[in-house]
Amino acid sequence: MSDLAQHLLARIEAHGPMTVADFMSEALMHPTMGYYTTRDPLGTEGDFTTAPEISQMFGELVGLALAQAWLDQGAPAPFTLAELGPGRGTLMADILRATRAVPGFHTAAQIHLVEASATLRAKQRETITAEIIHHGTVDTLPQQPIFLVANEFFDALPIRQFQRGPTGWHERLIAMRDGALTFAFGPELPQPQLEHRLADTTQDMIVETCAPAFSVANEIGTRIRDHGGTALLIDYGDWRSKGDTLQALQNHEYANPLATPGEADITAHVDFEALAQAASCAHSKLTPQGVFLEQLGITPRAQALASRLTGDALQSHIAAHRRLTHPEEMGNLFKVLALFPENGTPPPGCTI
Repeated sequence: MSDLAQHLLARIEAHGPMTVADFMSEALMHPTMGYYTTRDPLGTEGDFTTAPEISQMFGELVGLALAQAWLDQGAPAPFTLAELGPGRGTLMADILRATRAVPGFHTAAQIHLVEASATLRAKQRETITAEIIHHGTVDTLPQQPIFLVANEFFDALPIRQFQRGPTGWHERLIAMRDGALTFAFGPELPQPQLEHRLADTTQDMIVETCAPAFSVANEIGTRIRDHGGTALLIDYGDWRSKGDTLQALQNHEYANPLATPGEADITAHVDFEALAQAASCAHSKLTPQGVFLEQLGITPRAQALASRLTGDALQSHIAAHRRLTHPEEMGNLFKVLALFPENGTPPPGCTI
């Protein structure tokens, strides 16, 4: 049993069951025992690998898409070049390298990273050579044009889960049984925020909500509406939440989310419809990551890079291209939603 599990059991014994959102918050961000606050979770020595860590092509194409969106909106200066949850800083470093030849882009860009983990902030300062400004939350980002990417950020925000009953909804909770963490359900209660889900759900079906994601999307949308810009939201999920998607990864394998909190990455699928509604600006169609990258030209870029490679390096490069784009790998699991001003055009790779 992890130290954090013992802490949570003591809390439940003293105060009763907790919501899934409270459990996720503690498991991921507890100041001294949380998963993100105590380690670098990425890479072969961590628990998972994100797209920017798989290949430089991902960050290059995302960067060029943002730069083209910036040009299409008149090259505003200054502007915020932002990333939410930047990991080791690999994606932003690739974005900056790919866009250095875009006239005026680097001169006008002010780089802002939203990162709560002190461990990862230190990694980002090592990886990114340009001047960066860190934020703990998105609401402190500047009020000016914003060109933003969030790759695997929203999936880690705390969710609540509700199971539909005959006349209301039971909230799924984390409780204690026989000295261990377990799932339980609260009493059946009305949930006004889920009234619109009565039409597409049946009894016993689980629906997930994520208030922090709604707030973040609203902050981004407000800046785009007021000042212009574009956001690329890239994550696994679908247009609308349906079913239990809570999951844990440990040592690159799926694990029981309740088994060792604080020692495994805990996430849930993203409800992109909720993000689009919260942003209240124009948005693209939800585009599979593989389609998005192909429309940006990943295959010609992969071929150009492959011409300089041989042996194991070439095979690794081919595998990376497949992993990012193939429908049976990340190509269909991950989706891209673009946010942009009303009456504007979506960034390259996305369609209305």
